[in-house]
Amino acid sequence: METSDKTTTNVPRDAKTESIWQSSIEKLQNVSDFNPDTLFDVLIIGGGITGLTTALLLQESGQNCILAEAHTIGFGTTGGTTAHLNTFLDNSYNYIEKDFGEEGSKLVAQACREAINTIADFVGRYQIDCGFAYKKGYLYAELDKEAEELDKILQASQKAGVSVTVSDSIPVSVPFKKAIVFDQQAQIHPLKYIYALAEQFLKRGGKIAQNTMVKSVEKKDGVHIAAAGDFKINAKKVAYATHIPPGINLLHFRCAPYRSYALGVKLPQDNYPTDLAYDCKDPYHYFRTHEANGEKYLVIGGDDHKTGHGSPEESFSSLEDYVSQYYPGASVAYRWSAQYYVPADGLPYIGKLPGFDNDVYVATGFGGNGITLGSISGKILKDLLLGEKNTYANLFEPGRIKPIAGFAEFVKENADVAYRFVADRLSAQDIQSLNEIPLGGGAVVEYNKEKLAIYKGEDGQIHALNPVCTHAKCIVNWNNAEKSWDCPCHGGRFDVNGEVLTGPASKRLQKVDIS
Repeated sequence: METSDKTTTNVPRDAKTESIWQSSIEKLQNVSDFNPDTLFDVLIIGGGITGLTTALLLQESGQNCILAEAHTIGFGTTGGTTAHLNTFLDNSYNYIEKDFGEEGSKLVAQACREAINTIADFVGRYQIDCGFAYKKGYLYAELDKEAEELDKILQASQKAGVSVTVSDSIPVSVPFKKAIVFDQQAQIHPLKYIYALAEQFLKRGGKIAQNTMVKSVEKKDGVHIAAAGDFKINAKKVAYATHIPPGINLLHFRCAPYRSYALGVKLPQDNYPTDLAYDCKDPYHYFRTHEANGEKYLVIGGDDHKTGHGSPEESFSSLEDYVSQYYPGASVAYRWSAQYYVPADGLPYIGKLPGFDNDVYVATGFGGNGITLGSISGKILKDLLLGEKNTYANLFEPGRIKPIAGFAEFVKENADVAYRFVADRLSAQDIQSLNEIPLGGGAVVEYNKEKLAIYKGEDGQIHALNPVCTHAKCIVNWNNAEKSWDCPCHGGRFDVNGEVLTGPASKRLQKVDIS
């Protein structure tokens, strides 16, 4: 299979690889000036789908809001999603019903429909050119055991009120035993969409502060004061739309960080799928078609693994082999990865941030359904921030306690964190010479009796860092595909110079002089 790696030219992202969306849009300029003495109604932290949906809805409601983004709009997962909009989640309805009851299952289905409707409404009202299109979504089984599970998913989905039926065909070139098809799914170009939301937010008087990392938020005399570099932002209320909140919080123990991999592929037979498709593997593969500048691409994702675990390069290779198996002669034009957080009990956490003031809110734990759940999060957060009731608030409440739902996953993930905290301190490679590290490579090593995270640039320059993650003191691992240091505990990521790419860490890795 032919592969060509592209480098970012316009829109930066939290990764070395370039997503297909970055190549077809210009960078949003640093657009806002504001008086640091202004008291805003709401400070929204994070410039992805969740933050911008929340910000625009609040501004439309007459609030005076500011959105602070540590890097640039779309820098995080929204710039690396494959942007499927679904009425079903990674956690299927048979499990949702078991853990949250029939009414809970129906509410999840309703929330997903409302999320898609919210996007469709914005696209229609503001004439957003983002490739929004309704599609069918096909879920198919290749094995008898998967077909049995598919029957359970079908029945539970229909019981939840989702429009889904059995199908005798699927839109991808993969042999299958059984398939079901969901109506009224959708797809978008995620960066074009959120850039349009940003534009509308600004038109209504909202402020956007890019390259503004909020290091801390303190409350004094009823005002939340956010420390952001050389200045402060004052707000009555705060909403964290940062994918995972900073600091150490209950939600870090209830969410596990994962990376998913995606390819943008040219097909010689022009047999691009007209709809969305998903297999029943774990992790599963997912398909869509994207058209840019008159060129079609098959966008396929999968081969997920926990952040800081596994081999990103092997995940890319496995995904390329999978494409070659079913689409001979395909050539890879893009390859990228993105991060997401899996909630312990299968549903997102949206509402008041546990352990914080009543005026501080959060949305996280979207699994692989970030565009859908990020959009409904915006509506939920808007209502809660305005003191209004919301239909889904109790179901997605971040402080919820479900004695059975998610307990096994909670124990497993936190046991893994504890293991990595200890084991990674004992497993560094002992090297005698920096020549043992290849050009463009990195590793956590013992060198001159000191544990170091060392990256050697293509020019031979050495970048040495303290490998201890500044969030919860786990040891970072090298991600050669994205040229980043990734924490296996809570998903913090850093570039080769130690600067923060992805929270929950808010402090850089310490540089070490080994000259």
